[in-house]
Amino acid sequence: MKKLGLLLTIIGLVIAMVGCGKSASGSGEDGSVAVVLKTLSSPYWKYVEAGAKAAGKDLGVDVTIVGPASESQIMEQVNMIEDSLNQGIGALVVSPTQPDTVVPVLEQANVPVLFIDTDADFSGKTSFIGTDNLTAGKEGGKLLASFLKKGDEVALLGGALGNTAMDQRIKGAKESLEEAGMVIVAEQPADSDKTKANSVVENILQNNPNIKGIFSANDDMAIGALRATESKGIKLPIIGTDGTAEAIQSIIDGDLAGSIAQNPYEMGYKGVENAVKAMKGEKVESRIDSGIDIITSDNAQEKLDFLEGIAK
Repeated sequence: MKKLGLLLTIIGLVIAMVGCGKSASGSGEDGSVAVVLKTLSSPYWKYVEAGAKAAGKDLGVDVTIVGPASESQIMEQVNMIEDSLNQGIGALVVSPTQPDTVVPVLEQANVPVLFIDTDADFSGKTSFIGTDNLTAGKEGGKLLASFLKKGDEVALLGGALGNTAMDQRIKGAKESLEEAGMVIVAEQPADSDKTKANSVVENILQNNPNIKGIFSANDDMAIGALRATESKGIKLPIIGTDGTAEAIQSIIDGDLAGSIAQNPYEMGYKGVENAVKAMKGEKVESRIDSGIDIITSDNAQEKLDFLEGIAK
């Protein structure tokens, strides 16, 4: 009997240790969260990553964050989503570069799926957390128009083809600019890339020498556009989107005219926070608006101080 009692005690201790181990690590299906972003190569996505990491730390949950080398690597992102779902995770947070392409893979998911930054038409979606990109674009268009006069020619820089967030921003900007009486003479994709945007804008300026302003669907392309105009000795208002530290510093320096800032840190944080709620069976709102900020020279320093605080 003593031996049996000792054996039962040992078994009980082993079970307790295994249980504690799972709880502490938050690994596997017990509570790990996979975050798949469009890329990890730009400052904007670094802020999203920082928010997701902070939420994981605050909530005691394992968070794995991955993303392709660039936003143009759509199939690489699809593969990352598939790999994440095969890891026995508790929830998936994803920002799809091309939503229609990732949905078939997500159909395999048997865990909560939350979208951040960019939404997708997926019946199994738990929530979408992000900016209303159409509104962001409209505000960007209004801001650009405020520097111009009716009849001025403008150009629009979009993201990679099929990137719905970028498409919505361009749509919104176009609506505001046309409403204000601006003439859109060029609209081209530059794949959210500085170098490509530089080249695209050089060509646009060559074909349309009377352009008086540029709206860009993200800040990296806005910086690329700025380099193109500077190389030609042209000074005109350029409005970006995202509110990255580089863009805000450029606004402070008097180069970029403004940026429509999202709250990428909050997106990342709320993505993981609500993924944890979903795993626990708690109620999660199907749409969570992370808001926007209009950044000009008036408030750029305040915004930069905040971002630098995040980076520490």
